[in-house]
Amino acid sequence: MVWIVVAIVVLLAAGALLYAARERRSRQLREGFGPEYQRTMAERGDRREAESELRRREKRREQFEIRELEPEVREHYADQWRGAQRRFVDQPVAAVGEADSLVTQVMRERGYPVADDFERRAADVSVDHPDVVQHYRVARDISVRTTRGETGTEDLRQAMVHFRALFAELLGDDVREGAEMHHHV
Repeated sequence: MVWIVVAIVVLLAAGALLYAARERRSRQLREGFGPEYQRTMAERGDRREAESELRRREKRREQFEIRELEPEVREHYADQWRGAQRRFVDQPVAAVGEADSLVTQVMRERGYPVADDFERRAADVSVDHPDVVQHYRVARDISVRTTRGETGTEDLRQAMVHFRALFAELLGDDVREGAEMHHHV
């Protein structure tokens, strides 16, 4: 009889530890991915599937050698961004295309694989930049709709703002302030 009680207590303790570990991991994913956690939950419709997807992203990201940009490289890209912003006044469609291209170039330069499709690129960057990846998705959606002639100037302006959020994050805080990127468009 005592052994049965001991076995039940051990099983309950093991179950509690397993539950606590799973909850801790869920909390880490929620905190680490922020709004991307909620987006993935909504997309997958199941916590287990969503968390499995986010863990796969983390494992894939571990394979990359992500590096900071050298100051002169950051400044080069910041200059190109400012050029795209200036062109927006006369050529908004071209400027949005250039912004999309600049984001992809900076991702490549930092060490993210960019040969994959857009959703894969967004998933990859979401591990390191979960707070701005939604900007990337919105901007890209506007960019795609632009190729079908479904956007106006305000949509294009919004695309630039959204691309800029990820672009600035990829370049780094010091460039964000130094290049005054958040004051234009």
